[in-house]
Amino acid sequence: MKEISAGGVVYRNVPGGVEIQIIQDRFGRATLAKGKMEPGETIEQTALREILEETGIRGRIVEPLEVISYRYEHPTKGLVDKEVHYYLVEALDDRLTAQAEEISGVEWMTPEAAWRTQLASGYDNNDIVLRKALRRLGREDVVDGQSRN
Repeated sequence: MKEISAGGVVYRNVPGGVEIQIIQDRFGRATLAKGKMEPGETIEQTALREILEETGIRGRIVEPLEVISYRYEHPTKGLVDKEVHYYLVEALDDRLTAQAEEISGVEWMTPEAAWRTQLASGYDNNDIVLRKALRRLGREDVVDGQSRN
């Protein structure tokens, strides 16, 4: 069985630079907004809907970042091939509202804080996604020489 999800690295422009949206999931891990594709949606529509549902932010896709693929064992469906499409998404507003059922919090962070948080408590497979986003935003200085130990 194949399952497709989509989401993104959401950023907003602020005086002096940009800020990155980081989610705290219900397991206490730092992550990015993402979720399952619904029938009739494009992958891009899925990404924007999931960002809106999880964080309250309307966004605009700037460009694709990465597709992460992995397998997991579902209790009833068996082995699932999962594909997650991530985009760089510019926030069209900035008032965050965490979706209580799925995440425990969401906040805007400086690029430096977002990268430190990712390395400290994020999921390994999101390293490449956030690294690419920061580079595309002109903040390669944040990730150069800093990786998971």
